[in-house]
Amino acid sequence: MVVWPLLTVLFASITNGDGFSLDGFATFFSSRLYYGTLLNSLMVTVCVTVLAILIAFPLAYFMTMFRIPGNRAIQVLILASMMSPPFIGAYSWILLLGNNGLITRWFKDMGLEVPSIYGFTGIVLVLTLQLVPLIFTYLMGAWRTIDVSLLEAAESMGMTGWRRAIMVITPLLLPTILGGSLLVFVRAFADFGTPMLIGQGFRTIPVLIYSSFVGEVSVDRSFAAAVAVIVIAVTLAVFLIQKFIVDRRTFSMTAIRSIESTRLSGWKGWGVYAYVYGFLILALAPLVVVVISSFRNTLYGQFVEGFSTRNYVTAQRDIFRYITNTFSIGLTALVLLVIIAVLVSYLTVRRKGVLTGALDTMTMVPYVVPGLIIGIALITAFSQPPMVLTGTFAVMVLAFAIRRLPYSVRSTTALMYQFSPSIEEAAVSLGASKFRTLRQVIVPALLPGIVSGAVLSWVTIITELSTTLFLYNTSTQTLSLGIYAQVIRGQLGTAAALSTILLVLTMASLFLLMRLTGSGKEIRI
Repeated sequence: MVVWPLLTVLFASITNGDGFSLDGFATFFSSRLYYGTLLNSLMVTVCVTVLAILIAFPLAYFMTMFRIPGNRAIQVLILASMMSPPFIGAYSWILLLGNNGLITRWFKDMGLEVPSIYGFTGIVLVLTLQLVPLIFTYLMGAWRTIDVSLLEAAESMGMTGWRRAIMVITPLLLPTILGGSLLVFVRAFADFGTPMLIGQGFRTIPVLIYSSFVGEVSVDRSFAAAVAVIVIAVTLAVFLIQKFIVDRRTFSMTAIRSIESTRLSGWKGWGVYAYVYGFLILALAPLVVVVISSFRNTLYGQFVEGFSTRNYVTAQRDIFRYITNTFSIGLTALVLLVIIAVLVSYLTVRRKGVLTGALDTMTMVPYVVPGLIIGIALITAFSQPPMVLTGTFAVMVLAFAIRRLPYSVRSTTALMYQFSPSIEEAAVSLGASKFRTLRQVIVPALLPGIVSGAVLSWVTIITELSTTLFLYNTSTQTLSLGIYAQVIRGQLGTAAALSTILLVLTMASLFLLMRLTGSGKEIRI
């Protein structure tokens, strides 16, 4: 179910109605319009990745080394800001800095011009603010593995402050930085909603694939498949390069004495507080704007003066359907991927071999393949006999399960490696079957990892957009798809109301995650 759809995309990219053909690739590389789109995507992605690192590293450094009032709450809020779909961030910045945005109109009334949110600058801004928390979360976990004796040794040799952080700590954190950078790269490269909403002529690869696959004027699915194969090649190349570098720099650290934060005073303290709280305000601004906008009055979909609950009333006829679909499809996919994750983890750790190694690798494919391409692969594979699933409940479940499987597999496998085989052998020696041992001994022991992966998978499932863009119909439309449809139609008030509901569901899921995994425990991915 993972490999076969991707193979159908590869097959579609090298064939047409007459047989073998490389016309799709020839068309892409012969036109500046097309290969320039790839360069646009790479330019956006590199800028977002570099900016995310440059912002997240000082943020994690300040939060670890210094006592910041409300430190724990800040970490939770920064993590929460990451959990909303990127296209909601794009939509909220349109409300602020769009042609008729709040800030835009305020500056116009003062006779001043503000930079446009549309195009390259807006895409980079939205994706950077969305993805900084991703690297920040990784770095905060890595900082906890550094022993304070390393810092003391560096200080005794006259190396303090930023010089110590860059020359001593950064090399130790490089595997973590590279791992977080890969996640940022893949998510920024594959994001569809943000450039679709605020690109306005600045074309990126996901938008090109979408327009080629479901174009209003013409449809060229062979070309779309060729572009999809090129994207897979780029993301896999980046993944392999990152893996090669990390494997060459693998080492372990155990913090016997963890870093203790110190109190700052004077202008340095104010500077640190301004940086931390300033980023927090920017990260949360899109969410606050969406919630406030959901109560603003609208006329023909556009905002006017006054506040009320009219947007929720307007969205009422669709809310129940959207939420029901989101929960029924999402929870079914969650159960499926948890079962698969447990079995895969057991096989790859306890039954090592060529086949299980290949299985482990295949479960990581959705980690690096953009969601839009997984959606194309599923519709290509399952839109014709013998398995016609397009538009059904089953294909939506399959899309969610495949897309978010790596989260649960990695989380469960991490704990499986720590589970001693002797406990399993003891259960078998007492007469328990292997299946009963798995169900009654191993699964309860792995429960923290299963829960962490499952809830993280759930939070990302309910905000998923690109994977299901080609797969849904009105009876399987989720909240994310409903929000995107309302934004495209120009119904800004209804979109804000639905976005607020999605944010509430996401935050509730995040709260559940913190409760189930323990507020002081690290989430394993």
